[in-house]
Amino acid sequence: MPAAKLTKNELKKQKDALKRYRRYLPTLLLKKQQLQLVIRQLEARLAAEAEKRAALADGAAGWLELFTEPFPFREWIRVGRVQTESANIAGVEIPVFKGLEFATAEHDLFMTPPWVDQAIELFARLARLDVEIGLLRTQVSLLAAELRVTSQRVNLFEKVKIPQAVEIIRRIHIFLGDQQTAAVVKGKTAKRNLVRRVAAP
Repeated sequence: MPAAKLTKNELKKQKDALKRYRRYLPTLLLKKQQLQLVIRQLEARLAAEAEKRAALADGAAGWLELFTEPFPFREWIRVGRVQTESANIAGVEIPVFKGLEFATAEHDLFMTPPWVDQAIELFARLARLDVEIGLLRTQVSLLAAELRVTSQRVNLFEKVKIPQAVEIIRRIHIFLGDQQTAAVVKGKTAKRNLVRRVAAP
């Protein structure tokens, strides 16, 4: 515990600090709860999107051998632009998925096998899910980092700052009470001595 001056000024300073800590702590606790709730929701969404992606990839497994044919698929569909916007969750800026633009090359319908269009659509859906999953992981990561900091602050206030301030206030009260008692005793002793001197011939 830090050394504190045992004075009335220090008593006022510690009481003000304690009041501040007790006023700020509920806000931190609320922020912590909000972050925990949002992280749980995002983790559930992340699991659902990953499951959806796995089901999509598994459903296409039967005809993926067709991709061994020599066609330039990479040039036929490319991710053009990922559209995101910023959202604020409990004071944390996170990217939110808005959309995905693709650059698709024109291809001759008569020169390409019929399954190519299905393949391009599958790649687009998989790419979209990959981007969404990546952004959800980023959101969880940013919010988890903020949750760690908030939890540390809550612990600092609950386990260190508030108990320290309470203990310092208690010690100052005891010291000032002792000082006051000593002053009263000195005053009574001085009065008694004065009375004795006056009464003595």
